[in-house]
Amino acid sequence: MMLWEEFDRNEIFLIAMLIVVYAVFFLLPKVLPKHITVLYLLIGFTIPIIFDFTIGGGMLNFYQVNDSNAYELTDVITYINFAPFAYFYIYFYEKLNIRKVTFIPYTIIWVIIGLLLEVLSKFMNVIHYQNNYEVYYSVIIFIVILTFNGLFYELIKKKDPTM
Repeated sequence: MMLWEEFDRNEIFLIAMLIVVYAVFFLLPKVLPKHITVLYLLIGFTIPIIFDFTIGGGMLNFYQVNDSNAYELTDVITYINFAPFAYFYIYFYEKLNIRKVTFIPYTIIWVIIGLLLEVLSKFMNVIHYQNNYEVYYSVIIFIVILTFNGLFYELIKKKDPTM
Protein backbone atom coordinates (compact mmCIF):
# COMPACT_ATOMS: atom_id res chain seq x y z
CA MET A 1 0.00 0.00 0.00
CA MET A 2 1.35 3.39 -0.96
CA LEU A 3 0.64 6.68 0.78
CA TRP A 4 -0.91 8.28 -2.31
CA GLU A 5 -0.17 8.68 -5.96
CA GLU A 6 -0.59 12.47 -5.81
CA PHE A 7 -1.49 14.68 -2.88
CA ASP A 8 -4.22 16.86 -4.35
CA ARG A 9 -7.81 17.89 -3.77
CA ASN A 10 -9.20 14.43 -3.06
CA GLU A 11 -6.75 13.91 -0.19
CA ILE A 12 -7.42 17.39 1.17
CA PHE A 13 -11.17 16.77 0.92
CA LEU A 14 -10.90 13.42 2.73
CA ILE A 15 -8.82 14.87 5.55
CA ALA A 16 -11.23 17.82 5.92
CA MET A 17 -14.19 15.39 5.95
CA LEU A 18 -12.42 13.27 8.56
CA ILE A 19 -12.06 16.28 10.85
CA VAL A 20 -15.64 17.50 10.34
CA VAL A 21 -17.33 14.10 10.58
CA TYR A 22 -15.52 13.06 13.74
CA ALA A 23 -15.96 16.50 15.33
CA VAL A 24 -19.71 16.11 14.85
CA PHE A 25 -19.54 12.53 16.15
CA PHE A 26 -17.74 13.55 19.36
CA LEU A 27 -19.78 16.72 19.91
CA LEU A 28 -23.22 15.12 19.61
CA PRO A 29 -24.78 14.19 22.95
CA LYS A 30 -24.62 10.46 23.48
CA VAL A 31 -28.00 8.82 22.90
CA LEU A 32 -27.06 5.23 22.06
CA PRO A 33 -25.39 2.69 24.35
CA LYS A 34 -21.67 2.21 23.75
CA HIS A 35 -22.08 -1.28 22.31
CA ILE A 36 -24.56 0.02 19.70
CA THR A 37 -22.25 2.94 18.89
CA VAL A 38 -19.31 0.58 18.34
CA LEU A 39 -21.47 -1.84 16.33
CA TYR A 40 -22.67 0.84 13.93
CA LEU A 41 -19.23 2.38 13.57
CA LEU A 42 -17.99 -1.09 12.56
CA ILE A 43 -20.91 -1.57 10.16
CA GLY A 44 -20.20 1.85 8.63
CA PHE A 45 -16.56 0.91 8.21
CA THR A 46 -16.98 -2.61 6.82
CA ILE A 47 -19.86 -2.25 4.35
CA PRO A 48 -17.93 0.19 2.10
CA ILE A 49 -14.97 -2.19 2.16
CA ILE A 50 -17.23 -5.06 1.06
CA PHE A 51 -18.57 -2.97 -1.82
CA ASP A 52 -15.08 -1.80 -2.75
CA PHE A 53 -13.93 -5.41 -3.03
CA THR A 54 -17.02 -6.53 -4.96
CA ILE A 55 -18.38 -3.89 -7.34
CA GLY A 56 -15.48 -1.44 -7.00
CA GLY A 57 -12.85 -3.89 -8.10
CA GLY A 58 -12.44 -7.36 -9.44
CA MET A 59 -14.40 -8.37 -12.52
CA LEU A 60 -17.03 -5.62 -12.20
CA ASN A 61 -14.63 -2.74 -11.48
CA PHE A 62 -17.37 -0.07 -11.58
CA TYR A 63 -15.36 2.59 -9.79
CA GLN A 64 -11.94 3.59 -8.59
CA VAL A 65 -11.39 5.21 -5.22
CA ASN A 66 -8.90 8.08 -5.10
CA ASP A 67 -6.01 8.32 -7.56
CA SER A 68 -5.41 4.73 -8.62
CA ASN A 69 -6.74 1.18 -8.53
CA ALA A 70 -3.89 0.33 -6.14
CA TYR A 71 -4.66 0.78 -2.45
CA GLU A 72 -3.48 4.01 -0.89
CA LEU A 73 -3.49 5.30 2.66
CA THR A 74 -6.28 7.66 1.62
CA ASP A 75 -8.47 4.63 0.77
CA VAL A 76 -8.30 3.71 4.47
CA ILE A 77 -9.17 7.31 5.37
CA THR A 78 -12.15 7.01 3.01
CA TYR A 79 -13.41 3.93 4.90
CA ILE A 80 -12.81 5.60 8.27
CA ASN A 81 -14.91 8.55 7.03
CA PHE A 82 -17.85 6.22 6.28
CA ALA A 83 -18.01 4.77 9.80
CA PRO A 84 -19.86 7.65 11.50
CA PHE A 85 -22.53 7.83 8.78
CA ALA A 86 -24.02 4.45 9.77
CA TYR A 87 -23.94 5.71 13.36
CA PHE A 88 -25.58 9.03 12.38
CA TYR A 89 -28.34 7.15 10.58
CA ILE A 90 -29.17 5.21 13.76
CA TYR A 91 -28.48 8.17 16.07
CA PHE A 92 -31.07 10.35 14.33
CA TYR A 93 -33.35 7.33 13.87
CA GLU A 94 -33.51 7.10 17.65
CA LYS A 95 -33.42 10.85 18.32
CA LEU A 96 -36.33 11.52 15.89
CA ASN A 97 -38.24 8.48 17.18
CA ILE A 98 -38.57 6.91 13.72
CA ARG A 99 -41.32 4.29 13.49
CA LYS A 100 -43.01 2.27 10.73
CA VAL A 101 -44.89 5.29 9.35
CA THR A 102 -41.81 7.51 9.13
CA PHE A 103 -39.24 4.82 8.22
CA ILE A 104 -39.58 5.14 4.43
CA PRO A 105 -39.41 8.97 4.29
CA TYR A 106 -36.51 8.94 6.76
CA THR A 107 -34.63 6.39 4.65
CA ILE A 108 -35.33 8.35 1.45
CA ILE A 109 -33.85 11.47 3.06
CA TRP A 110 -30.69 9.48 3.90
CA VAL A 111 -30.55 8.06 0.37
CA ILE A 112 -30.57 11.66 -0.90
CA ILE A 113 -27.84 12.58 1.60
CA GLY A 114 -25.78 9.59 0.39
CA LEU A 115 -26.24 10.58 -3.25
CA LEU A 116 -25.26 14.19 -2.55
CA LEU A 117 -22.13 13.03 -0.74
CA GLU A 118 -21.31 10.68 -3.61
CA VAL A 119 -21.73 13.48 -6.16
CA LEU A 120 -19.51 15.72 -4.01
CA SER A 121 -16.95 12.90 -3.73
CA LYS A 122 -17.00 12.47 -7.50
CA PHE A 123 -16.51 16.21 -7.96
CA MET A 124 -13.57 16.13 -5.53
CA ASN A 125 -12.03 13.18 -7.43
CA VAL A 126 -12.47 10.70 -4.59
CA ILE A 127 -14.60 8.42 -6.78
CA HIS A 128 -14.01 7.78 -10.48
CA TYR A 129 -16.77 5.82 -12.23
CA GLN A 130 -15.74 3.17 -14.74
CA ASN A 131 -17.47 0.69 -17.06
CA ASN A 132 -20.58 2.85 -17.60
CA TYR A 133 -21.44 3.13 -13.90
CA GLU A 134 -23.74 6.08 -13.08
CA VAL A 135 -24.46 7.77 -9.75
CA TYR A 136 -28.13 6.77 -9.81
CA TYR A 137 -27.11 3.08 -9.68
CA SER A 138 -26.10 3.81 -6.09
CA VAL A 139 -29.73 4.49 -5.14
CA ILE A 140 -30.53 0.80 -4.85
CA ILE A 141 -27.33 0.18 -2.87
CA PHE A 142 -28.19 2.96 -0.41
CA ILE A 143 -31.79 1.75 -0.06
CA VAL A 144 -30.67 -1.81 0.71
CA ILE A 145 -27.94 -0.79 3.16
CA LEU A 146 -30.04 1.78 5.02
CA THR A 147 -33.06 -0.52 5.21
CA PHE A 148 -30.84 -3.30 6.56
CA ASN A 149 -29.39 -0.92 9.17
CA GLY A 150 -32.83 0.25 10.31
CA LEU A 151 -34.34 -3.25 10.47
CA PHE A 152 -31.24 -4.62 12.19
CA TYR A 153 -31.47 -1.85 14.78
CA GLU A 154 -35.14 -2.69 15.40
CA LEU A 155 -34.17 -6.33 15.91
CA ILE A 156 -31.44 -5.33 18.35
CA LYS A 157 -33.89 -3.15 20.31
CA LYS A 158 -36.29 -6.09 20.65
CA LYS A 159 -33.58 -8.53 21.76
CA ASP A 160 -31.37 -6.28 23.91
CA PRO A 161 -32.70 -5.82 27.46
CA THR A 162 -30.42 -2.78 28.01
CA MET A 163 -32.26 -0.73 25.36
